[in-house]
Amino acid sequence: QVQLVESGGALVRPGGSLRLSCVASDSIFHIYTMAWYRQAPGKQREFVARMAENGNTVYANSVKGRFTISRDGSKNAVYLQMGSLRPEDTAVYYCNTVPELAFWGQGTQVTVSS
Repeated sequence: QVQLVESGGALVRPGGSLRLSCVASDSIFHIYTMAWYRQAPGKQREFVARMAENGNTVYANSVKGRFTISRDGSKNAVYLQMGSLRPEDTAVYYCNTVPELAFWGQGTQVTVSS
């Protein structure tokens, strides 16, 4: 059974930091590259960052240098450490795989506002 459970979203001021967490089912975590995506109001879902099991990472240009993705194989967890947050980072954040599965979790809301 596929499971993707995101958490950690919150309201944060511009310039602040936040750490998102995602727990995935064993059936996918050790097979796929894990990734974070986000969807802002009125916009399409977009790629944020990904991390392969070998540790290779790729970031969207908009978050490069501010966000860091990591994963913990012992917990089937993937994290997104977000820093220097901007209002344009406001979105619902989702974890999924690369390529994306048809199944999506509920996401976690990140709001950056003063």
